[in-house]
Amino acid sequence: MQGLYQRRLAGSPPADVRADLVASRGYERADEAYFDELWRGLAEGADASVGHLAPVLDRAAAGLSPIEWAILAIGAWELEHRPEIPYRVVINEAVELAKVFGATDGYRYINGVLDKFAAGARAAEIAALAQS
Repeated sequence: MQGLYQRRLAGSPPADVRADLVASRGYERADEAYFDELWRGLAEGADASVGHLAPVLDRAAAGLSPIEWAILAIGAWELEHRPEIPYRVVINEAVELAKVFGATDGYRYINGVLDKFAAGARAAEIAALAQS
């Protein structure tokens, strides 16, 4: 999220942002392979990921706060590209990020948007859960 925020506000090159993130405190606890996959997918593709949310957004993506935009980009990417992560986990992680870094009730917006998006992106998973 921090890297996407930096890219969105400062327009820094992806390689520079990645280097900053790798050098930051706490990176040693990160899953490096997952981080690399996520960063490759979002460093240049975050706008596309957020664009996929357009049918469930109540405003243009340009009207999202930089924090909402970054969290939604990550959530959309994970829902589309990491089917092994249960959709509820993706949404919960996004909500937790929004609670810590977002506006007072921003987490509710994040939850609603990703829940609606998951209904299409993870329809088979949701249907299987409903039947069990």
